[in-house]
Amino acid sequence: MADNLSEALKTLKLSSADSASDSVEGCLDCLLKALAHNNVETSGKIQEMGALAMMPALLSAQNSCTPKVANIIAEVAKNEFMRSPCVEAGLIPPLVQLLNCKDQEILLQTGRALGNICYDSHSLQAQLISMGVIPTLVRLLGVHSQNTALTEMCLIAFGNLAELESSKEQFASTNIAEELVRLFSKQVEHEKKEMIFEVLAPLAENDVIKLQLVDAGLVECLLEVVAQTVDSDREEDVAQLKTASDLMVLLLLGDESMQKLFEGGKGSVFQRVLSWVPSNNHQLQLAGALAIANFARNDGNCIHMVDTGIVQKLLELLDRHVEEGNVTVQHAALSALRNLAIPVINKSKMLLAGVSDVVLKFLKSEMPPVQFKLLGTLRMLIDTQADAAEQLGTKTNLVERLVEWCEAKDHAGVMGESNRLLSALIRHSKSKNVVRTVIQGGGVKHLVTMATSEHMIMQNEALVALGLIAALDLDCAEKDFVDANLAQVLLKLLTDEHSAPEIKYNSMILICSIMGSEPLHKEVQSLAFIDVVSRLRSHENKTVAHQASLTEQRLTAQS
Repeated sequence: MADNLSEALKTLKLSSADSASDSVEGCLDCLLKALAHNNVETSGKIQEMGALAMMPALLSAQNSCTPKVANIIAEVAKNEFMRSPCVEAGLIPPLVQLLNCKDQEILLQTGRALGNICYDSHSLQAQLISMGVIPTLVRLLGVHSQNTALTEMCLIAFGNLAELESSKEQFASTNIAEELVRLFSKQVEHEKKEMIFEVLAPLAENDVIKLQLVDAGLVECLLEVVAQTVDSDREEDVAQLKTASDLMVLLLLGDESMQKLFEGGKGSVFQRVLSWVPSNNHQLQLAGALAIANFARNDGNCIHMVDTGIVQKLLELLDRHVEEGNVTVQHAALSALRNLAIPVINKSKMLLAGVSDVVLKFLKSEMPPVQFKLLGTLRMLIDTQADAAEQLGTKTNLVERLVEWCEAKDHAGVMGESNRLLSALIRHSKSKNVVRTVIQGGGVKHLVTMATSEHMIMQNEALVALGLIAALDLDCAEKDFVDANLAQVLLKLLTDEHSAPEIKYNSMILICSIMGSEPLHKEVQSLAFIDVVSRLRSHENKTVAHQASLTEQRLTAQS
């Protein structure tokens, strides 16, 4: 075999490239046979003998040998060590050129060769994209949709190229959406559908393509897949149901595609997706809740959905998942409720529907994603709702859990949201009972720490809540304020040149509020606040300068 191979390689090097002579054809057959027998060894020999350098000329000749040459390159490039030599031999340009020919066998082998050379190399794939292969391959898919092998080759290529961000713009300028949806709607085999799904998922991350896919009718195809697989226990059907419903949710992440499918809340797609929420299938419950969360990305949609009773569906779903619940479903349903609670008009309606009671059932959850969404949902609900804030803020079990989560250092999101909800309960209720519950639950020190947050909005929320604590129950909070070094924190905020004007303003308001406490008064005096405040009288912000004058007067009067 080895002798034959060496002979064939020598003959190949001697033959002229443009002759589709029998000798060239025989040599190529010999190489293919040797590659089939021992690919690695044969590939090494081909490189060693310098045969790759012959290939560009053989490819450019475009004759009966061409498919065999492309096939040899495809086989050789299965080996990682051969890919760079193929690039160095200049094989990519003539192969790309061949994608324009009509011969289906040449197209198939060329596609394989390019795919294998560029396998796993983002830089080479990017090179193909810049050489314009995407429009060419999309055209091929349309022309040769009857040829199964060619179709698969195109799909594999799309799957690889679609991962690259630079490809999305090119794909968006072709009719890829129509071609893929047309192909998908004709498929009956599970594997084929999976292949198309693998291309659709990365493409659907692009907002322009999302809309093209919706226009091309992908949603109807996906709903069809769901209907066919929802009651099946077969592993492949379960997988397909998940892929189809996940893709549906992905399409709703684009603002335009989402609004198109919402159709003012009357869209058939929107109605179908709603029917998933009460189903017994966890995957559909999850997709239904995520879809609602996506539809709830603007106030108009949120108001419409709350008015049409979606909240009840979500609450029933959550109730089913309290004990031994599915965490992803809990997370998705809470996300949907949080989004729906954003418009002010929805808050009181949702509170009346009993949302806070159902959400509180998840306080015992040990899953940070669920904790995070639960906190966000409650915070949205009580915003501007004094009665609800008072009701929740006097629940000892809630406040104690918040204080516990304020120490969740491993989960910054949960920690931040707990602090913000603690502050919100005080700010929106302005209630002495809530303040007392927070003080007794040990929440004061966390609000003082929150005032040092790197996020200005959180600093501000903390200072306003601390101001209310000082105004409503200073005696009770005094010890906690002293232990948490509140005076030093305020001094740092006032002297920090990066502090925003509202932070300085609220810090001075708080200083005035704590002057009624003897130990805090002493601390303020010992830290020479009066000097700091007098310097702020010349602050460029008039409100800050005015408050500095008032604070200085207060400090002077009480010194």
